[in-house]
Amino acid sequence: MRIDTLPHVDEHATVIEAEPEEAWPHLVHAVETTFGRPGTGAYARLVSAADPVASGPRPLAEGSTIPGFRVATAIPGRELTLRGSHRFSTYALVFRLEQTGPGRSRLRAETRAVFPGLAGGLYRQLLLRSGGHVLGVRRMLAAVRRSAERRS
Repeated sequence: MRIDTLPHVDEHATVIEAEPEEAWPHLVHAVETTFGRPGTGAYARLVSAADPVASGPRPLAEGSTIPGFRVATAIPGRELTLRGSHRFSTYALVFRLEQTGPGRSRLRAETRAVFPGLAGGLYRQLLLRSGGHVLGVRRMLAAVRRSAERRS
């Protein structure tokens, strides 16, 4: 399934006091750190994720995997697209960096997903109504912002 055909779930953003190219390595590091935590691989295997383990080139590049995701697009300073699937969902997480002014950029994280069947619908409710997804994405964006601003 093409990413642009997946239904939009949500989008979160933060402004970073750094150029997009300066923020990029901090985004890649935050993504790898977040999805490389202990337990992430076990969860990915539990839900039968298509990509349950980290593999491929580092830093993240097209074709790299982290538990639950495969890198579909990696355009340094612009876009990092992760896609994945498991028994309850097919999904994508798209990070976009945009210049908003001198030394300033906006980092957006867009989630797209489909949750087929009854089990998928229940999974969607657990994921989205619990607030865990929103909290996780916002924490990741804040971590990128803090890290990039310390080093810029």
